[in-house]
Amino acid sequence: MNVTTLAEPGVTRVELEGSIDGKTAPQIREELSAPLQQVQKLIIDMSRVDYLSSAGLRLLLVLYREISARNGKLVLLRVSPEIRTVMSHTGFLSFFTLADSQQEALHAFAA
Repeated sequence: MNVTTLAEPGVTRVELEGSIDGKTAPQIREELSAPLQQVQKLIIDMSRVDYLSSAGLRLLLVLYREISARNGKLVLLRVSPEIRTVMSHTGFLSFFTLADSQQEALHAFAA
């Protein structure tokens, strides 16, 4: 699993690559713990995530709750149709704003 954090003007973007499962979710959490402590606007680019287990869903929910607790917003960018289906069946889509482009993600913060 590769995790890249990019600070952009007013927004933090995290790019994930690989599978998010019981093994990698704690590693991702650890890597993101310090950089995301004060973030208000977070984009998680999931275009290169090929698998999301229940541990991955839990990780996304934890990040969502942390950002929301600071009155911030989290947007998931370029989620694959397969992962959208999993999130839909588990009820997780109701928590997240999804965007298909960087521009759409940035507009979601203004809404």
